[in-house]
Amino acid sequence: MSEDTTTTTTTDDETAGRHARKVREGLVTSTSMDKTIVVTVTDRVRHAKYNKFVLRSKKLYTHDETNDAGVGDRVRVMECRPMSKNKRWRLVEILERAR
Repeated sequence: MSEDTTTTTTTDDETAGRHARKVREGLVTSTSMDKTIVVTVTDRVRHAKYNKFVLRSKKLYTHDETNDAGVGDRVRVMECRPMSKNKRWRLVEILERAR
């Protein structure tokens, strides 16, 4: 009864373990603050009663250490410790620059 059990270990401390951090992708809608960007994340959810898809959007205040992102960029953000009253996310990478 020897079964081959392969386990995958993740070296990323942010994605491993019981308390994995949330990662979202969205569009930058504002860069007017210093080291802070506003990212709008849009999700398609199915309505419980009518079974139609509804767009739900959420604004995330995100820490951008280098002020690198611009309005219209598609970015990936990750959950982090509270950095200010509203800021609970940090910029991971810029996926696509605005044209």
